[in-house]
Amino acid sequence: MDDSEVDTGKVVYDWDPPTGIIENYWFHENQVSKNDMRDMFQASRIKEYKGHKEKVHSVAWNCDGRRLASGSVDKTARVWIPHRGTDIKHSLELKGHTDSVDQLDWDPTHPDRLATASCDKTVRIWDQRSGKCTATINTGGENINICWSPNGNHIAVGDKSDTISIIDTRTHEILYKHEQKTEVNEIAWNAANDLFFVTTGQGTVRVFEYPEFTMFQSLRGHTGNCYCLEVDPTCKYLAVGGADALVTLWDMKTGVCVRSFSELSWPVRTLSFSYDGQLIASASEDHFIDISHVETGESLHHIDCSSAMNTVAWHPRDYYLAYAGDEMADGRHAGNLRIFSIKDQRPTL
Repeated sequence: MDDSEVDTGKVVYDWDPPTGIIENYWFHENQVSKNDMRDMFQASRIKEYKGHKEKVHSVAWNCDGRRLASGSVDKTARVWIPHRGTDIKHSLELKGHTDSVDQLDWDPTHPDRLATASCDKTVRIWDQRSGKCTATINTGGENINICWSPNGNHIAVGDKSDTISIIDTRTHEILYKHEQKTEVNEIAWNAANDLFFVTTGQGTVRVFEYPEFTMFQSLRGHTGNCYCLEVDPTCKYLAVGGADALVTLWDMKTGVCVRSFSELSWPVRTLSFSYDGQLIASASEDHFIDISHVETGESLHHIDCSSAMNTVAWHPRDYYLAYAGDEMADGRHAGNLRIFSIKDQRPTL
């Protein structure tokens, strides 16, 4: 360092210390107060969609938000057009799996391509326009989780034997398999497509460099199994839900846990960020879904439920939350899903 730089007052260290909790609340591009936000939640609406014969394990929106897919224990997936109405006629059934459809995911680069993972040891890729299966990939294991890479080129699928298979979406071939030594519950890529996250049964998230699959770091923040995770849309945070009923929030740049959410009392089964990264929804066997403000950690609203929840998913462009669980009706699983929505209730000028 040149002494003259210090003497003349030039910036020597680029230091940007934290300034405290950010308490800004937004409704789309408009800043609102906390009370305004709470009022919007109180005036929320919930619509129910019935189409499966057994409970729904997974829901996911496509990249443009015009379609919602659901996967069920009844061996089918279904694609809904929610804005047209709740009637089953506004949906398309996808049949072909011979066992439970445990998880599904859309191609982030194409609004019509859907991938489903089943315990029948296959992954199927569908064109939702025709409802036809365009490819079937035999993985050799009972598949329980799936995710599509941000660039659309690969699909990762995990099975009950804790093996992760990477599928090339152009050739529909398995490129390679990675056998994990610990329990694998959920998997995800970062937006840059160069890191791959794996939750474990040891209370950690293992972070791999991709595509090399070399170990980069291990994030330890839970006292029990880690069950679910998601990267927020702004690429700032990684959220992890665990058996200790906590949701932890990790800074993607530093790998440091910046806060935790402790509203739930049972193991966290599922979580999802809103499209702007402002809100996080999480659910468990508690009979409610918690919606918290990411930057303050404050719980803003509870969505009451009659059963444990299996899946939650925020819409990619608006404040709509799809969710489904173990709800019963007439002594059997209802086979339903619901969509929660909030609207701006403030008077217009």
